[in-house]
Amino acid sequence: MTKKLWFQVGVGILLALLIIRMFIEVKGIFSPLVIIGQTIFLPLLLGGVLFYLTRPLLNFLESKGWPRWTSILAIFIAIGFFLWLFSFMIGPAVTKQVNSLVEDAPKITKDVQTMVDYALDQKNRLPDSIKESIDNQSSKVNDFAQRFGVGLITFIQSMFQGLFLLVLIPFFLVYLLKDHEKFAPFVANFFSGERKTWIRKTLVDIDITLKSYIQGQLFVSFAVGMMLLIGYLIIGLDYALILAIFGMFMNVIPFLGPYISVIPALIIGFIQEPQMAIYVAIIMLVAQQIESNLISPNVMGRALDIHPLTVITVILAAGNIAGLWGIILAIPTYAVIKTILKNAYARRAEIKEAATSTVEEE
Repeated sequence: MTKKLWFQVGVGILLALLIIRMFIEVKGIFSPLVIIGQTIFLPLLLGGVLFYLTRPLLNFLESKGWPRWTSILAIFIAIGFFLWLFSFMIGPAVTKQVNSLVEDAPKITKDVQTMVDYALDQKNRLPDSIKESIDNQSSKVNDFAQRFGVGLITFIQSMFQGLFLLVLIPFFLVYLLKDHEKFAPFVANFFSGERKTWIRKTLVDIDITLKSYIQGQLFVSFAVGMMLLIGYLIIGLDYALILAIFGMFMNVIPFLGPYISVIPALIIGFIQEPQMAIYVAIIMLVAQQIESNLISPNVMGRALDIHPLTVITVILAAGNIAGLWGIILAIPTYAVIKTILKNAYARRAEIKEAATSTVEEE
């Protein structure tokens, strides 16, 4: 029985739960490590994202015969130039729209409150059973909105609190670009034989998975942001630039991001002119259809191969466990775990096949 897959999986799950339980019981001992982890989390995350974005350029420069340190220096110059160009071309427009939005915030808030009051007045004309159902759903929506709002505020606060740590990002990026090939051999050296080969193959597959997700998701988000900006400018939507930028960043969140990003655009559009909200909805629908049917399949391919229902389940569970950070990191974490399990299952199948072949030969 101990050789059965279900038994081994069950034992593995029980051991994992036991380790987690023991970690919770003695978490005070690890509090210094937790503080260190929280301190370097944001710079390491952003440094990792920049690493996967700039590594193709590093490989290209080295293929042309550039030394590694020269290539790294060229990458930093390119990043600095891009940031300067972004601030020079888009910075003033963003600042102007943000200031305008801050000035109009009281009026927008009042208009939204008026719409809510009107909707509540119309609800009183409905049958009691429908009103009760609406009240139940409204309370759920309000609870979700409050939780999301708290999570968003916490996320923004942590971002501002971590701004002074961003100086660490260049250091992480430099060493990731300089020594990234040494990581897999370093880990594999703790093993020997075929297990060492399996570890190296698994780490390579994890690297491919993360590269496919990060590069693909950021490119898709940029493409969606550009489509939204063009659409918003065509219909003359107020605050088009910041709403498109917001949509671009929210699109990093799989599945839920587009729906979150369209809410403020719908509100602004309805306040500006009721029929504008319809135009906004059409633009978002067209952008999402182009993204899901044309851009994502060609950019990200089937590297992740995750079912949409799995995406929804993982995101909702991660959101309840770790808030906004959980939502953002849920899918890449799931993809990495899936890659490890897929390699483990393939390795087990190879061992089983080899053992069967040996028995048949005898």
